[in-house]
Amino acid sequence: MPRTPQPDEDDLATITSWPPVYYAEQALLGALLSAPEHLADVTGISPEAFSTAAHAAVFAAICAVPAPALAETTDYAAAFAELRAQSPSGLAERTEHIVWLDKVLTTAHKQARGLTAAHLHGLISACPNPRHTPAYARIIAAESARRRLRKAATRLVHTAREASLPHPVPAALAEADTLASVVDDIAATFPAAHSGPLPRTPAPPPAPRYDGGEAAQEERLLLATCTARPAEVEQMRWLTPEDFTHPLHAGLWQCLNALVRRDVPVDPVTVIWEARQRGALSAADDPRDLLTFLAEPDVSAPYLGERVLHRSVLTTAHHVGRRIVAFTDDPSNTPYQFVVGSRRALAELTAIRARWHHATTPTPTTWSPRRTARTAPRAGPPPTTAPPTSRVTR
Repeated sequence: MPRTPQPDEDDLATITSWPPVYYAEQALLGALLSAPEHLADVTGISPEAFSTAAHAAVFAAICAVPAPALAETTDYAAAFAELRAQSPSGLAERTEHIVWLDKVLTTAHKQARGLTAAHLHGLISACPNPRHTPAYARIIAAESARRRLRKAATRLVHTAREASLPHPVPAALAEADTLASVVDDIAATFPAAHSGPLPRTPAPPPAPRYDGGEAAQEERLLLATCTARPAEVEQMRWLTPEDFTHPLHAGLWQCLNALVRRDVPVDPVTVIWEARQRGALSAADDPRDLLTFLAEPDVSAPYLGERVLHRSVLTTAHHVGRRIVAFTDDPSNTPYQFVVGSRRALAELTAIRARWHHATTPTPTTWSPRRTARTAPRAGPPPTTAPPTSRVTR
């Protein structure tokens, strides 16, 4: 029966409960130490894929030290007993395999000082079957994908809420690009990921809003400005009701857009009436208060709109990151589900990212040659006669 090293056997095994992937790592390393020729069956993982520094060091050493041609009938228990004894007579009688194992231990010891011959012996004893090396490697690759995805998503979450950044939106979008690259790498490692089902992991609860007072004030100023200058609503198609932090403000923005599209008069009274017709007002909303803030002095609508969208981009990035972290925290999700769920979540950020670029990118001014030719002044003296009376000017 395979044996797992006990915590008191060496100073590396100090944890009494390991995750399942730890035993897959033990099995893989034990298989490669006992049958190095199986290294050719290991694909898709590197030393960084292992969960402990000791396992990473052993795998890196196995890959670095050329393996000899070995038979699978070596008495590894006796060989390791000889290696642990370190007697002069034993050193002289080592087999080629023992020499290779000694080189692996020496190389790995440079990266993990606590490694001993007993630890390598425990790895070999923990391997149920060296021929199952590809299956062990697949388990390790899947868990490594989970850790990489969680790390990238956590960085996105933290960046989206880092108030000290000089340019928080570009920084958050850069982290989103990094996260998308990790998802693409996982999809390449697990090619069937595109056909996997969506994760059934419940969405995390909404994060508490931050900067709520300032956000509400800017949204009110934006609504008042667009009420005074409704023509600017048409220039802000990149702003949607979902970008507002307060449901009432989102409803009033819908009302402003509806009034402008219908080309009807826009003022505080008509906006409030439209809100009542659409059910955007609750019993707690006092029309007098709405009339007051909608009649406030107007400022720059595009600037305020960008501020609202700025917060919406960061809120969306924060939510997307937390959603993907929740995927990785659910042990039942497979790499296929990581890819499908993460791409679905990142699509939300892609949509609002396009609106952000549309809002912040200046529109180039172009002149049509045909229009210029049509409107160019004609040569010759100005006309001195009135136009024909049959021509109606509208």
